Amino acid sequence: MYSSTSYSSIAIYVITFIFLFMPKGSLGTTFTLLNRCDYTVWPGILPNHGSPGLDTTGFELPPRAARSLQAPPGWSGRLWARTGCSFDPTTGAGRCATADCGSNRVECGSNGAVPPATLAEFTVGSGSAALDFYDVSLVDGYNLPMVVQPVGGSGNCSLTGCAADLNRICPNELRSEDGQGCRSACEAFGKPEYCCRGAYGSPDTCRPSAYSAVFKSACPRSYSYAYDDGTSTFTCGAADYTITFCPLLTSRKSSSPATEGGSGSAPPQDDLPSWMPSFGLGGSSSSFVFDYANYFIICASTIFLLL
Repeated sequence: MYSSTSYSSIAIYVITFIFLFMPKGSLGTTFTLLNRCDYTVWPGILPNHGSPGLDTTGFELPPRAARSLQAPPGWSGRLWARTGCSFDPTTGAGRCATADCGSNRVECGSNGAVPPATLAEFTVGSGSAALDFYDVSLVDGYNLPMVVQPVGGSGNCSLTGCAADLNRICPNELRSEDGQGCRSACEAFGKPEYCCRGAYGSPDTCRPSAYSAVFKSACPRSYSYAYDDGTSTFTCGAADYTITFCPLLTSRKSSSPATEGGSGSAPPQDDLPSWMPSFGLGGSSSSFVFDYANYFIICASTIFLLL
């Protein structure tokens, strides 16, 4: 029989091993969603088929507010922000002006965003050596600026996204009725050559169009059409991620056309903002708190089993 002192010594060794050698990726990934718009947004989250749900599928995020969500290893899915939402305080029913998910509720459930919508897409790695894959996509159109910033991690871990206000330079034929979104050519016209379908369903036959070039010129790191993989998909090992809406503090006014019947003045090309890695409400502190909360739970459970 072991004495209580022996059990304590074993527990100390086990706890030390956990703290020193457990890879961060085994605890999953923290997504911190930060709203730098000067208006409220309602993020939506949709796991891919076979991936577990997160804590929520939709919530309200006021200006300058942030919220963190934990995704398990191997999770994949997409995140976006709805705008112009109105929900009845009694029944909870309502809808959004852009990127609505059709649930008529704050929670999106199993519904995705109705185009046009700027999307952040993730596949979280599983295992200590696995890589995360992430991108910001304009394939379903654009409704507001968004950037993705890896926090920690190993490898290239590039900042990506679309910080430009594409609503100001959206071609008239792609502009949504209220001017709060810019549709993709596929959504606007439904032609196979724009949607990469049928005879155009491969990287060799589906090529960039004049319309996708508008998106790519303003936001060179974002997906502009379905096969825009080479310059738009990024990888990072065992990172957390901050998803920032309106990184350049886009106002609702700037989302409307600058001139009637034509494109507005073009914003600067999307050189993603230099302050992004260091802003005060980033994901690093929340990641730190969450990681060590998990370590504490694991350690406490280990001690309980050993005693």
